[in-house]
Amino acid sequence: MEISFILFVIAVIFVSQSVKVVPQQHAWVVERLGKYTGTLMPGLNFLVPFVDKVAYKHLLKEVPLDIPSQVCITRDNTQLQVDGILYFQVTDAMRASYGSSNYIMAISQLAQTSLRSVIGKLELDKTFEERDIINAQVVQAIDEAALNWGVKVLRYEIKDLTPPKEILHAMQQQITAEREKRALIAASEGRRQEQINIATGEREAFIARSEGEKQAAINQAQGEAAAILTVAEANAQAIERVAAAIRQPGGDQAVQLKVAEKAVDAYSKVAADATTTLIVPSNMTEVAALVGSAMKMVQGQKVVGD
Repeated sequence: MEISFILFVIAVIFVSQSVKVVPQQHAWVVERLGKYTGTLMPGLNFLVPFVDKVAYKHLLKEVPLDIPSQVCITRDNTQLQVDGILYFQVTDAMRASYGSSNYIMAISQLAQTSLRSVIGKLELDKTFEERDIINAQVVQAIDEAALNWGVKVLRYEIKDLTPPKEILHAMQQQITAEREKRALIAASEGRRQEQINIATGEREAFIARSEGEKQAAINQAQGEAAAILTVAEANAQAIERVAAAIRQPGGDQAVQLKVAEKAVDAYSKVAADATTTLIVPSNMTEVAALVGSAMKMVQGQKVVGD
């Protein structure tokens, strides 16, 4: 019974030493008599009992590594408290086992020194504006050295940049001054644009009024010209009709009668005015003489017209 129990214990030890089940996203480094012999991949693996042993176990997932906060000095001699986080992944289990005694500490120390070097090349204002550039340069510097450690640095992110209180207060005052400056500039630009709009509106209104007055004057002149032309044409037609009527038989007698009527009408209007003194010729034949003179003028115009 004791022998069976001993054999069972030996079998259990033999199986535990020879059969290894590696989880997914893990890599186990195997040594045979103290020398690297291979890397066990996820799944069921078999070893030589008491000859092979699992020396190192590595996680192949992406690992976040918090970088301790540190003080960095910028190009313009300003101190900054910088806090960041690094993401890395083991890509070569053999190098991660034998390339460095502690690759996590090595990565952390290299990240700190690289960050101080990058920030030392920038001025204070640039450190806030160029975080992406700082992150990329830190990753590049660490990644070149981490190749011998079997580690791939994926990215680095700055969590916080904290300047001294005095610098922070001065920066806040500068930001306030810049905002007030932009507000004043915006207000002045608004007033300038308002004055430009008012001047433009007045100019356009003046042009519109002048154009309206010009068009009104043109229309009035054209109307007066048309009226004068119409009156002239009417007078010409009347004169032509009178001349034509005079040439007709009995025209002279009609003219004499018309002139006599006009003369009598003129005397009657003068006589109707109480304030006017009317002197009647002693010889009424003078009226006939007046009519005769008028007829002679009409006849003379007729001869010239012929």
